[in-house]
Amino acid sequence: MADQASKDVAAKQRIITHMNEDHHDSVVRYLEYYFQISPWSAYNGKITDVSLTELTMQCESRTYRKPFEPPMTSYREARERVVEWDKECVSGLNRSDITVKEFLPPSGAYSIVFAVVSATFVAFCRRSNFVPGGLISRFVPEIFVHFCWTIQPILFYSMLVIHVVEAAHMATGRLRKHCVNPRTAVFWKWVGTTFIEGFGAFKRFDKMIKRKTAEKANQKH
Repeated sequence: MADQASKDVAAKQRIITHMNEDHHDSVVRYLEYYFQISPWSAYNGKITDVSLTELTMQCESRTYRKPFEPPMTSYREARERVVEWDKECVSGLNRSDITVKEFLPPSGAYSIVFAVVSATFVAFCRRSNFVPGGLISRFVPEIFVHFCWTIQPILFYSMLVIHVVEAAHMATGRLRKHCVNPRTAVFWKWVGTTFIEGFGAFKRFDKMIKRKTAEKANQKH
């Protein structure tokens, strides 16, 4: 009996450590779906205990318990049970089973677009950048400088609105669907590059998802 008890303790610790370190995204989804906790708060969640009857989680000083129904007969059943829970959460939250944990920076033609749009934002952020005799007028014809001065408010604020909408669409669409938590650096890198380059970030993200989907399909064979 004592030997079995020590094996159970070891098994429990392996489950807790494995879930918290390797499947934290699943823990976040449990808290979101089963206990209606926001993604921002759920990111702090962690598993603190597991028994044959329930899984115990803690998030922002509160304890949450999710019972196994029916109770497990052995800790060897834990993997199957938590996988089934995660599938239920993915479906219930309308998420993808592809979780994104990486950021792909712009490269090639995308990096050129990124540089051009960044330079445009910097140049047009102030109308005073296009006053006669200013820094920009030293490098481009005066007539073009005057044209830029004229269109600066329309161009800058139009770009600002469009790019804010694109960044918001990335945050609430693709990033949310693929469980990229707003508490992570990866989330803000994608949002930031989308704000600058827009369509290019969407293309890059979709290409990555296509690759990950193919890799996951291959693992099943």
